[in-house]
Amino acid sequence: MGFPRRSVAAILAAALVAAACNPQELARRAGARTRLSVATGGTGGVYYPYGGAIARVITEHLPGVEATAEVTAASVDNLKLVRDHKSDIAFSLADTLDDAVAGRGAFARKGPVPARVLAVLYDNYTHLVASGSSGVARIADLAGTHVSMGAAGSGTELIATRVLRAAGLEPGRDLTPVSLGVAQSVDALKDGKIDAFFWSGGVPTASVLDLASTPGMSWRLVPTDDALEVLRQTYGRSLYTRLTVPRDAYPGLPADVAVVGVANLLAVHQDMPDQLAYDITRLLFEHQAELVAVHREAANLTPATETTASPAPFHPGAIRYYRERGHWRN
Repeated sequence: MGFPRRSVAAILAAALVAAACNPQELARRAGARTRLSVATGGTGGVYYPYGGAIARVITEHLPGVEATAEVTAASVDNLKLVRDHKSDIAFSLADTLDDAVAGRGAFARKGPVPARVLAVLYDNYTHLVASGSSGVARIADLAGTHVSMGAAGSGTELIATRVLRAAGLEPGRDLTPVSLGVAQSVDALKDGKIDAFFWSGGVPTASVLDLASTPGMSWRLVPTDDALEVLRQTYGRSLYTRLTVPRDAYPGLPADVAVVGVANLLAVHQDMPDQLAYDITRLLFEHQAELVAVHREAANLTPATETTASPAPFHPGAIRYYRERGHWRN
């Protein structure tokens, strides 16, 4: 007998309205390729090559979907792009995500970011790299120096500010802050334009490797773990950990160095369709070897459980993947 003409029109109109609320779903129904933007970081860090590998895995193994890695200022910038639907997948540090979902700091003006997590990727090591001639052997020695705090809008900038304040130093008052990405920071240190730079990244980081491999360059990796307890007291005990940069991570490093650690997460907007979030999470683990081939930090990707420390909820699609494999015990 079929539907009355008016009922069919109403159903079609409702479907179009629902699809219009979700660009990926609209593209799928139209038979077009869904295009995803992966917000990463600068070219000298870990986010960009890792994000490029994820984008390639998605493009090659998820029919009808094409993903592209984008160069950004990293965590803060990335979460704003996801909030504004300008990027679909974002690399972010856990402390930056904590501010984002609470609508604090850099996110206060527009309020909380409706982010959801797909996976915990790896831990970032808070590098404090100083020139050998600077005399900087601990955080407090940065008083009176020129220090790169990381690119504006980066997670490095956030944690650098927190580490300095934990050590009793205020950027702009006790030292001269400079806003540079890691590659630019390395160049500035080589040229004597800055005395030290912060970098929150995986180990090894390509730009720091470049510095360590430069003939005649005297440099030092300064411990940052003396700021850990103050950071935990101020921001909670779950965000920051003590990590060790092994001496074989960079050429010429004379010993292991203890630093502040913070987790990296892969985040998306809460409106991402459940099936797409499920598929992306699945591909991360099914093709992990391909990710590791690009950067060894991908070996630290591990399945999440309900006890995984994340300041934002996990996406329902990701939770479904973990539950199906017995990892989500909730």
